[in-house]
Amino acid sequence: MVELRSTITCPDCGHVETETMPTDACQYFYDCKGRATVLKPKPGDCCVYCSYATVPCPPIQDGAACCA
Repeated sequence: MVELRSTITCPDCGHVETETMPTDACQYFYDCKGRATVLKPKPGDCCVYCSYATVPCPPIQDGAACCA
């Protein structure tokens, strides 16, 4: 079963937020609510959840190719 909730941590300020991930697209940008920093994925990752969160995006969880 795919988990849709993931806790994302900003690498710049350490702000932590639990969010619901989209199921129809990977989320490339994320606005940190701590310092208003815009996060982008690390090189080689498809989305911010795969880079900075506790649970990877739904396509990766399903074992499918990511939608990036």
